[in-house]
Amino acid sequence: MREEAERTDGAPLAPLAWRPLLCGAVAYALTLTLVSARYGYHRDELYFRTAAHHLSWGYVDQPPLTPLLARASTAVFGDSLAGLRVCATLAVTAAVIVVALVAREMGGGRGTQLLAAGLTAVGGQVLGLGHMVNTATFDLLVWVTVSWLVLRVLRTGDGRWWLAVGAVTGIGVQNKYLVVLLVAVLLLAIVAVGPRRVLSSGWFVTGCATALALAAPNVVWQAAHDWPQLTVARGISADDGAENRALFVPEQLVYLSPLFVPVWIAGWRRLWRAADLRWARAFAVAYPVLCVIVLALDGKGYYTVPLLVVLLAAGCEPTLRWAGAGSARVRRGLLAGAVVVSAALSTVIGLPVLPPENLAAPMAVNPEQGEQVGWPELADAAREGWSHIPPQRRAGAVVFTGNYGEAGALDRYGPARGLPAPYSGHMSYADWGPPPDTADGPVLLVRQADASGIERYFTGCRTVARVDNGHDVDNEEQGTAIVLCEGPARRWSALWPSLRHAY
Repeated sequence: MREEAERTDGAPLAPLAWRPLLCGAVAYALTLTLVSARYGYHRDELYFRTAAHHLSWGYVDQPPLTPLLARASTAVFGDSLAGLRVCATLAVTAAVIVVALVAREMGGGRGTQLLAAGLTAVGGQVLGLGHMVNTATFDLLVWVTVSWLVLRVLRTGDGRWWLAVGAVTGIGVQNKYLVVLLVAVLLLAIVAVGPRRVLSSGWFVTGCATALALAAPNVVWQAAHDWPQLTVARGISADDGAENRALFVPEQLVYLSPLFVPVWIAGWRRLWRAADLRWARAFAVAYPVLCVIVLALDGKGYYTVPLLVVLLAAGCEPTLRWAGAGSARVRRGLLAGAVVVSAALSTVIGLPVLPPENLAAPMAVNPEQGEQVGWPELADAAREGWSHIPPQRRAGAVVFTGNYGEAGALDRYGPARGLPAPYSGHMSYADWGPPPDTADGPVLLVRQADASGIERYFTGCRTVARVDNGHDVDNEEQGTAIVLCEGPARRWSALWPSLRHAY
């Protein structure tokens, strides 16, 4: 079959179910907002909050967009946990609406659009991303938007959409480099299975140029700083690579919902086999290719979730056909039950709805739940440690933390407790230090219970307090040591290169 016959150029799309989509989006955003402040900041959010006051074209471990959005969100909605998370809620709500557009692009009518949006909204990974500010939150919106725009190019053959693809890709690079993988696998898939004609358009070249221009500031920053993000990536691979590979396949099955697996498998089969979607076959090729690349790079399983969402959207039409055939009442009941059960499980695992004391089970699936508990208590323990420093020696004293979460917590909660601004050698905190060499007094060291090796850089160290989050939540900071040292082993400027670490 010739490529011209594989597309459905000019085929009318079903009307967008905009009214129920808008009502559902408002309800979804309100739900996320109502529960947003039940626990506390995640360690990454504390880091973004501080990075927002050190705006730059790049950071050691990320491009600049997420800290910029964090600053905008707190500037508009207030410097609070709820205010910070507004931008995440808006982003994931927008992503859910775009998924409905993806389903519509593949011929889906009103019911298909609503089912695609609904299944996406209650998916565990998506619900968790909408609850917290994270680079992956905005990456989800970028990926599904790029996918929708590429589908428009493939369906209509109108190369002008490449300009929009390039713009969203370039902006996406300013948030997370992973979008480059998406574009790469889609282009490879188009070359492999067509329609290849869309790549010969001058608009494709213009789109590529647009993406490069928008991505350039951060790429230049990374190059000027010797590509620190590659160092971070290598460290993550060395520390977590084996675990990432072992968990990759199980994570593909559970990240949205185990009960949704038949839907996205049906979506893959539809994209691969359906004659009316032959023009979109590249997406069926792109997903397994992406999985192979992520595995080869020791990447995390959630990297592929946005493309999995596209398969989910593709599978909604055959799912509705299945639900309406045979024993329709029974099948519709099974479908409704799967949605309700998945929504309930995703809510418990991804949102702060349980008392913190009951987080052990959800943390077995989603450890990030526990990372939202205990930061004020960490600041309380640091205040107790600070009280051991004689008042006359505090002018030359320094608070130093082992990681950016601890530093971010003291940036947020320390001033109200009479603590000075903290220093840390972790990630971009290292670029915002070191303390002045004149600060040769005591050092209050905040470090995780198993990180005692850092004490070799200081003298006369003794533990004066321990962190207890008060809820028996076994997170990374439970039992963190507050260590009082006589001072740094050398001048801070000489010591700083040894204290820097990127993972």
